Amino acid sequence: MGLLKLLVSDPLAFAFVAVPLLYSVVIHEVAHGWVAYRMGDPTAKWLGRLTLNPIKHLDPFGTLMLFLVGFGWAKPVSGNFNNLSDKRKGLILVSSAGIVANILFAFTALLLFRLFSLPSTGMTAILVYYVVQINITLAALNLIPIPPLDGSKILMGIAPGRTRYLLSRLEPYGFLIIIGLFYLGILDPLINLFRWIIGALIRTLLP
Repeated sequence: MGLLKLLVSDPLAFAFVAVPLLYSVVIHEVAHGWVAYRMGDPTAKWLGRLTLNPIKHLDPFGTLMLFLVGFGWAKPVSGNFNNLSDKRKGLILVSSAGIVANILFAFTALLLFRLFSLPSTGMTAILVYYVVQINITLAALNLIPIPPLDGSKILMGIAPGRTRYLLSRLEPYGFLIIIGLFYLGILDPLINLFRWIIGALIRTLLP
């Protein structure tokens, strides 16, 4: 994504885009907590996670990864699915919330850029570019159905019991599996496919 290069070559531009990019991961987690709260689980509210204050959300390593490789993560929002009014529906909706929030963030940035006929060069264009790219990448990454990514929980909400069991058994090793698959380049085609689908959806919705 070139963020580290941007820091070296143009610190002012980096500072201009840093806050919106950090909020991309913050909004992802707040969305999880807000939907869970609306469906009966107050855990995120009790822990003070229904806030846009980044200090409450940021994971140091996930933030570093955001600027080094173009995607990152915040501290996961804790929850208790036993509190949800409909556990299976809640699992799907809560897990989908972060993905939807990132897509809406990207869509809104492009919509405002188009509605106000902003110039295609300069600071604003750089800001919009990175906001869109980061949010589409975050959404695409989280659609991968490997624990602990959101896609695995969405799959658990719609899959039969045997698949849910297998996914739950994978979860303790999921992060290592994801890192390994990234290292081997196996996830790249899937992420690119999801990015293309999300991009096509956004382009369809734009006026």
